Amino acid sequence: MAGNTTGDTPLLIRDDLWSAELREILREELQAMKYVDWRSDFPDGDTLHIPQIADAITDDYVEDTLITYNALGSNDFELTIDQYKSSAHYITRKMMQDSYYMNELMSAFVPKQARAILEAAETDILAKGAGTANDAAAINGVPHRISGGNAGVIEVADFAYAMYALKKSHVPQTNMVAIVDPSVEFQMNTLSQLTTVSNNPRWEGIVNDGIASGMRFVANIYGFDVYTSNFLPTATGATLLNDRAGGGAVDVSAGKCNYFFSATSDVLPFVGAMRQEPIVDREFNKDYQREELVTTARWGTKVIRPENLVNVVTLPTIA
Repeated sequence: MAGNTTGDTPLLIRDDLWSAELREILREELQAMKYVDWRSDFPDGDTLHIPQIADAITDDYVEDTLITYNALGSNDFELTIDQYKSSAHYITRKMMQDSYYMNELMSAFVPKQARAILEAAETDILAKGAGTANDAAAINGVPHRISGGNAGVIEVADFAYAMYALKKSHVPQTNMVAIVDPSVEFQMNTLSQLTTVSNNPRWEGIVNDGIASGMRFVANIYGFDVYTSNFLPTATGATLLNDRAGGGAVDVSAGKCNYFFSATSDVLPFVGAMRQEPIVDREFNKDYQREELVTTARWGTKVIRPENLVNVVTLPTIA
């Protein structure tokens, strides 16, 4: 006598179950766009000229002689709209009819395309500060581009050096920010001088909680509020840089660029213009029988204040 068992009625049992909810991809907070001086005085064309007037100079004066008059020098800074990005996807009419997840898929197109455009902008902004291979970018005699102090690995003293370099460039010591690679956070979490409370009571919380919460460090390090980012550029090419003490050049050609600067509004290190905010165009293609959506945007960014950008290049070493 047969009964309703798993062996007798297997067709009534679903072998595979599919959730009604789609899994979302994890995304990190974007950091760089808030540190750009976005210009609004750039209504057309693709190049904006921003003139700068140099400082006045002094001369020695001798009583009852002619005064020396000097002209104020100037230079021209150019900002170019050099990025034109698109993110486009489609769904066929048949897929719209047959897919159980059609509504979820359609609603995901626009936000995911917008996110892709924003990540492209984040990458572009940070890449503009990477510098030139083997160039120490010295300003007022102080390098603004160095290797991490421990053979290319970050040290606490590198934070102090960044502050020193910015002070020598007359950068205001307000709203000090550092954006670093996650490997730098790892090194800071494991430095014995920080994690041993008896050495420095100021870092006591790190022993129990680590140094970061989300994308921001819990502790302020030598005046810098520190954030982590996975979008920092790699110092590609032949990149030999001295450390902060001028030691032998370290090969950091595969290193990550970590930035230190003041985020005070009138001295932001980056300048940019958004010629076209992300725009979504949508239409049904009758020839291919599919719904097409595309998001496009145009912008340009550049480092406008190199004196307000210290780049410590570190090897992404975890040891």
